Formats: sequence, C-alpha cells, structure tokens
Amino acid sequence: MKILMVDVDGVLIRSPPGGWSRDLQADLGLPQHVLETEFFDIHWAEIAVGRASLPARLGPVLERCAPHLTARGLMDYWFRRDAEVDSTFLGQLEPLRASGVALHLATNQEHERAAFLWKTLGLQDHFAAMHYSADVGWAKPDPGFFTTVVARTGYAPADLTLVDDRPENVAAARQAGWGGLYWDGTGTLADLLAKGG
Repeated sequence: MKILMVDVDGVLIRSPPGGWSRDLQADLGLPQHVLETEFFDIHWAEIAVGRASLPARLGPVLERCAPHLTARGLMDYWFRRDAEVDSTFLGQLEPLRASGVALHLATNQEHERAAFLWKTLGLQDHFAAMHYSADVGWAKPDPGFFTTVVARTGYAPADLTLVDDRPENVAAARQAGWGGLYWDGTGTLADLLAKGG
C-alpha cells in the first residue's frame, strides 16, 4: 500500500447524534423534512457529482420554503454542525505517514463543504490530497470514482487502499483493484490493517 484513501463522514468526521440537521427547526425555523424532500431528494444527486452548484440550487428552495434564510447562512450552520474530527482516528494515521504511506481523502462531497473541510477545518494539514465526488465527477461507489482517482494519482490500483464506513464503497474499491477496509468505529486502524479488512 502506497496511499491510504480515507473517507470523511463516518470515518474521519463523526456526525452529531441525529445528524447535523436534527435541531434545524428549533435553530433556524426550517423543518428537517422540508429540507430533505424539497432539496436533498431533488437536487443532491447532481450537486454531489459537480453537475450543479449547492448555493445555486439551495437558494431558490429557501426562497420558497424558508425565505428568512440564505443559502450561505444555512451552509455555514450545516458545515459547523458537521465538523467534529475524530482526533483518535487522526492520531492513528500518523504511524502510517511516518512509515512512508501517503494519506489522501476519498469522499463524496460537493465543492463548498469540500473547501470548508480542506481549508477551514484544516484537513490540508494532515492529508496530501483530497479526491471528492464533485471534483472527480463520480460518487462512490460508482466505478468511475475509483478509475478517475487512480488516473489522478498515477499509481496502480493495487497501491491504493480505501478505509470507509459503507460496505458498498469498500466492495467497489476492491472490485476496482484497490484494497478495501470497512471501518465500523471500533478497534484500531492498526488492527484493521493487520486483518486486511
């Protein structure tokens, strides 16, 4: 393994109980189910692979459903609420880096949150690169995600290993010739690597 590809949500970042939008109605006056049905169910698939802009799609939905909110205001709330880095997991990556393994992120994100994670949250200080769905043009577990990332790194598929909390993404990584490790939040990364997933 020359590069360990680390998923973000569910591996590196722990979502709050009930998800980032649990208190959306109490905090911002927008019912969670309205955001889900009027925005995520309709627009997210295209946003996640870079075919549409998050603020451009979110703005009109809020104008209709919650005119007191702006896209930027809701995005700031969302990103801050979903930003708890698992420092224990992060620390477990350091021996790998010290041994010469490159650390990259491989995640399904749109452009705005990807920039927040990389720059504002400071993940750029811990990882050499970030491969995210809106930039790649494909979302895990689509095979296109894995082949595009391989092409970008210049390494052979067998040189890459993904650690992810979704079994379908782990299976897709293995199908693409990568190593695949399923992370369930228990145990240690060292144990997982020793077992090979």
